[in-house]
Formats: sequence, structure tokens, C-alpha cells
Amino acid sequence: MAAKKTARKKTAGRKKATGRKKSTTRKKTTGRKKTSGRKKTTTRKKSSGRKKSTRKYSKKSGRKVERAMREMKHGKLRSGRSGKKVTSRKQAIAIGLSEARHEGAKVPKKKKS
Repeated sequence: MAAKKTARKKTAGRKKATGRKKSTTRKKTTGRKKTSGRKKTTTRKKSSGRKKSTRKYSKKSGRKVERAMREMKHGKLRSGRSGKKVTSRKQAIAIGLSEARHEGAKVPKKKKS
């Protein structure tokens, strides 16, 4: 049996006709512009050169995260309730920060989703 071939019409190069035409006449305005009495000016704050910032995380919280990471790499870090072995880097950091929070170290609040 011979296979049937179907012919397709070429549509490349054709433009679709739209029902709307662009108007060349402008609408007349009332002659009065709407403006506020004041001019808007932009002002920038001057920077003093160096950026002064305070620590977001305390040294204590850094040490807790460091310890949790080391335990995770050696396969000793376990999660809370289930006691399963932690293999995720993010989870190890979260455990370290959580322990630091419980001891009262300076750690930013958890992001609420």
C-alpha cells in the first residue's frame, strides 16, 4: 500500500488583515493643562564614603553553624524529632541557627512565608 501525502498551504509571508484602521485626526483638548502648583525636585542623600554596618549574626551563632556543618560533613548531625541523618547543607545551617536562637545569640528573625 502506498502512503498518502497531504499537501499543506504555505502561509509564510502573508499578513493578517485587521478590522481597525488607525485614525489620523487628533482629539481636541480643552486648552487648560492640569499641573500642580509645586515643582518636583529630586534630592539625593550624601554618602560619607564608608558603609557603616552592624553585624547581623553574632560570633556565637557563627560558631554554632560551624559546628553543625562539621558534624554534618562527618555524618554525625541528626535532625530533631526523627533523629535521621542530616545530609543537606541548608538544613545544617538551619539547625545551627536554631540552636543559637535557643541560647539567646543575636540571629535575625525567621522569614515568614
